[in-house]
Amino acid sequence: MMDKQLEIVNEKKDLGVLICDEPSAHCIYSYNKANRMLGLIIRAFSTKDPSILLRLYKCLVRPHLEYCSPAWSPKNVKDNELLERIQYTFTQFFSDLRDLDYAERLQQLGLWTLEERRNRADHIEVYQIVNSLSNLPVSTFFEFRADTRTRSHSVTLNK
Repeated sequence: MMDKQLEIVNEKKDLGVLICDEPSAHCIYSYNKANRMLGLIIRAFSTKDPSILLRLYKCLVRPHLEYCSPAWSPKNVKDNELLERIQYTFTQFFSDLRDLDYAERLQQLGLWTLEERRNRADHIEVYQIVNSLSNLPVSTFFEFRADTRTRSHSVTLNK
């Protein structure tokens, strides 16, 4: 390209998302960044006040696990578990919640699982595309059902 040899790369980071041949690479990348931030919070703050720790977690850790998730959402169970391990570790910092299982700790803290949050982000993205609230063209991603004989509405998508 313009008399320059293009180099072959195995991975490239674009807008904060790691793009490569290995589908788990971005999950590992996000896990490592979030884990470093969680460690920083635990080392830097001696408080055990849940309201303060929750704010710090939501502002400093969770964005690394959710940024641009509709583009890279994990497909494998092991990747999902890897990401969920960060939130699991965070919920164990509260000594009065340690004897509860993970789902009950999340409920007590008012959190959702990261998988539920990614699913919600996917649904929001689909809604925005279908309702032309995004710059992405609908026809690129979806095809509307032409059959109107059923009791469904006009915005039914084909599988």
